[in-house]
Amino acid sequence: MERREFLAGLATLGAAALIPEAISGAQNRPVASVGPGRIDVHHHFSASGFVAEIKARNTGQTALMEWTPQKSIEDMDKGGVATAIVSISEPNVWFGDNQKARALARECNEYGARLMADYPGRFGYFAALPLPDVDGALKEIAYAMDTLKADGICMMTSHGGKYPGDPAFVPVMDELNRRKAVVYSHPFRAECCQNLLPQGRGLGGELPHDTTVAITSVLYSATVVRCPDIRFIWSHGGGTVPFITSRLAGAESRLPKGLIYELQKMYYDTAQAFNEYTLPSFKKLVPASHILFGTDFPFAGGSAAVAKGLRENSDFTAAQLRLIDRDNALGLFPRLKG
Repeated sequence: MERREFLAGLATLGAAALIPEAISGAQNRPVASVGPGRIDVHHHFSASGFVAEIKARNTGQTALMEWTPQKSIEDMDKGGVATAIVSISEPNVWFGDNQKARALARECNEYGARLMADYPGRFGYFAALPLPDVDGALKEIAYAMDTLKADGICMMTSHGGKYPGDPAFVPVMDELNRRKAVVYSHPFRAECCQNLLPQGRGLGGELPHDTTVAITSVLYSATVVRCPDIRFIWSHGGGTVPFITSRLAGAESRLPKGLIYELQKMYYDTAQAFNEYTLPSFKKLVPASHILFGTDFPFAGGSAAVAKGLRENSDFTAAQLRLIDRDNALGLFPRLKG
């Protein structure tokens, strides 16, 4: 189909409805929407090209390799989740070849849009970018947000050894700021630290640490000051940031409104941060109005386990839990209010 015809069709049918079934791989036709419920902002999916890449690299992410929309919906229904904003997980789409990364990002994003069309109300998605290819990322931002109507952008905490505050990424961050985009960040296996312990045993610690480095990057580079309209969402309760705020005091001179102001302005999800040890520090730093329900599906224990942990391991009030479960996300994704 010619691009002109494609764009014309979008106005009538919606972007996702025209994406080829062969690309999408969707396995069922639409299912009924559920009523108001939780919104999961940390929920993974896998396009076929992404599965092929992680299988070839033996990443060990079996749950992603075996993911289906039906598995997501089954878990969502168990945990009272109305909508999951899906994203790909690490290692993202770039494996050293810019053109291949652009093609894989496009496949993932068109599949995300297809999910939204095939399962009305159940899915949104954060668009993948082929970073560290900046030109490719700028083109994909435009396509994903203007044509496919993505809910936001998914960035890894680091791309090619560079963090979001790196000068190389200034054009990308400035464009996301211009668009007032929601930017969801997922931790990456940092190139420096993938093999610190044998057989990947350091991964459980390295992923939250990489989130901490990414947050440090946007603070010390003053990206948060230059780009005040980006709505950042950080995974896993912000990594280790809630526990080491005193270590970040050196950024104060670059932050006219102060370190805590900038940290509390950003959003954080609850994925793997809902236990009795993590929650006290997490909720002490982050106001309930900036905590978002996140599960890390198909990893971790699923949406019901997260909801249970939030109820049992904190003194959140019923009103605060409603903010975390749904209302905070509605402020970022107003299209879901309907």
